Amino acid sequence: MSNELAQQAHELAIQLLKHRLKLAAAESCTGGWIAKVLTDIAGSSEWFDRGFVTYSNQAKQEMLGVQPETLAAHGAVSEAVVREMVTGALVNSRADLALSVSGVAGPGGGTPEKPVGTVWFAWQRREGDVVAACHRFAGDREAVRRQAVAVALQGVLALL
Repeated sequence: MSNELAQQAHELAIQLLKHRLKLAAAESCTGGWIAKVLTDIAGSSEWFDRGFVTYSNQAKQEMLGVQPETLAAHGAVSEAVVREMVTGALVNSRADLALSVSGVAGPGGGTPEKPVGTVWFAWQRREGDVVAACHRFAGDREAVRRQAVAVALQGVLALL
């Protein structure tokens, strides 16, 4: 794990402990990297409730309640889908806040509308509004995923 991601994760851990909050993560293109970064910290069970790695559309539907109609209309890499993912993570966990991420990490899979490096994020506090954002990252598959992890963690810090 890079020093930057480790520092972000430690800062997030401190803030979650300070506010006595638990986090859940719903991941697609990051494939569990967010959960790994967070659980690399000893004692993370105090503030990290669970992670959902929902790489397939079927998993997004089964584990998070993403509607098939949403996927058909917007595709997995969309604001509509990450909004449903983050809400589903809260519904299916004991967390106080959650994050979700879905994107095109590459090297293939991009389209003119959603080129490689397109990543959608959503964050939500229980009983709060969903905050969503799209980023376009440069670099290879690992670089896109690493940047996505960093933005996901920063977004949680912004909610606190």
